[in-house]
Amino acid sequence: MAFDGIVISSLVWELNERLADGRINKIYQPENDAIVLTVKNNRNNYRLLLSASPSLPLAYLAEDTGTNPMAAPNFCMLLRKHISGGRIVSIIQPEMERIIKFEIEHLNELGDLCTKFLIVELMGKHSNIIFCQPDGTIIDSIKHISLNVSSVREVLPGRSYFIPNTMQKMNPMAVGAEDFIEKVLSKPLPVGKAIYTSLTGISPIIAEEICFRASIDSGMSTSGLSDAEKIHLFGVFSRLMEDVENHHFAPVIIYRGKEPAEFSALPLTCCSNLESRSFDSISTVLRSYYAEKNAATRIRQKSHDLRHVVNTALDRTRKKYDLQLKQLKDTEKREKYKIYGEMLNTYGYGLEEGAKSLTCLNYYTNKEITVPLDSKLSPQENAKKYFERYGKLKRTFEALSTLTEETHEEMEHLDSISTALDLAQTEGDLAQIKEELIQAGYVKRHTGGKNTKKQKLTSQPLHYISADGYDIYVGKNNLQNEELTFKFANGGDWWFHAKGIPGSHVVVKTGGDELPDRTFEEAARLAAYYSKNRSSEKVEIDYIQRKHVKKPNSGKPGFVIYHTNYSMMITPDISDIRLVK
Repeated sequence: MAFDGIVISSLVWELNERLADGRINKIYQPENDAIVLTVKNNRNNYRLLLSASPSLPLAYLAEDTGTNPMAAPNFCMLLRKHISGGRIVSIIQPEMERIIKFEIEHLNELGDLCTKFLIVELMGKHSNIIFCQPDGTIIDSIKHISLNVSSVREVLPGRSYFIPNTMQKMNPMAVGAEDFIEKVLSKPLPVGKAIYTSLTGISPIIAEEICFRASIDSGMSTSGLSDAEKIHLFGVFSRLMEDVENHHFAPVIIYRGKEPAEFSALPLTCCSNLESRSFDSISTVLRSYYAEKNAATRIRQKSHDLRHVVNTALDRTRKKYDLQLKQLKDTEKREKYKIYGEMLNTYGYGLEEGAKSLTCLNYYTNKEITVPLDSKLSPQENAKKYFERYGKLKRTFEALSTLTEETHEEMEHLDSISTALDLAQTEGDLAQIKEELIQAGYVKRHTGGKNTKKQKLTSQPLHYISADGYDIYVGKNNLQNEELTFKFANGGDWWFHAKGIPGSHVVVKTGGDELPDRTFEEAARLAAYYSKNRSSEKVEIDYIQRKHVKKPNSGKPGFVIYHTNYSMMITPDISDIRLVK
């Protein structure tokens, strides 16, 4: 999973092929750290995504760039002012660095032809998008970096742009045999690590590939290499660099099972034991590889505040529940005090003054019982004291019985919201979860004035098609579950849910047909996968016709009751079930 210098070299070559001499039509900033350029060239429109996200820096030709904000951020407005309508003269990669430099010509306010540089640095948490004058003076950047943040380089308007060489790495395109052997293979490191720590743009997987092609163990020490092996290793390395220089790229994704494990702009023969898939462009590789990861990362970042609210409320509710259970347990001795009082009323008349206890027959159990007494009080006063204590504990028990039930329901509700956050796939899903938290009183609704409208909730349940052609719908949060079960589903449709744990409501539309067994199993697998126990080997699923599912009075959103249901144990695997949207 290396967005290294070779991948960027492949990307720069592809961008030059498609975007060089093109005009920048539109500029958007869909995220705080990402911009999208729409470029028209050779009668085609291209969308170029440039992201400086610290967790997922990216650059590629995109198909869908997401939703754009109503008001453009300042950096976006600056780019529109300077380079909207500008022509992309060239796209270069400085010395195999993880940097893409766009040279753009445009007309200034006086109509004079000017040049600007848009520099994209794809360096993990140090990623940035920097807009510069031809002399290297920074006009602005998508992230401002002061000396308080970095002692190496300031990235602020008016400062000079330069590429810091903190690692003292060499350009692999300019390394000769002598330097390779003396400066790379002389380091007291494993061979693979010596290569990728010495040369710019070489990732661990490419270093592994170089060693594999040379039939050398990447984990062995450089000191164990013979002179012949060093020369052979350099030959393999230089041939790979020739492929990069001559643009002989072969973009590929390597899969471990069904999950993508690695991608590269060059063939990875070191992964020949794993399944691979070739692509015609590096942008297609990046789109395919990062689509799911990028979405999950963004959603995780955007859900952080909601998770904090839910986790804080859940911790507080659990502590309250534990305390209530402890207090409830303390009321268990209430019946003992009632019996003490009754025994005193029955047998207390024969007690001597100042007695400290009464031993008598408990006519409820036919066993002897000893009742402790306050010697300063009469038997009647002791009985009254016990009855008062019994009454207080009884009232406490009745109140706590209701409170613990309410607290347990609140805990289950918050647990279901926490699961919904795990299942959220879009910002629309998060908006629905936030709305539920607002309705439940955990989050305040922020309004901008009297005319502020409530945010429109557009997220919809997932729609699958069974192998037998039946529509299966999956709710992703409590509001969707509520809508799906009680407004969308018919009485004859089948309803599925993981037993006793938070999860999605799954509805199969029958159309009046009797469902085949395979559809029941597929719906159950979906209910298992979209539940809290999706990582378990087996999950128990309840299923029943929708007409038998009821909503309890004053129940939380998505909470239901049902009886006489069927159950099955199922594996939460949905890889072969077709998703429609």
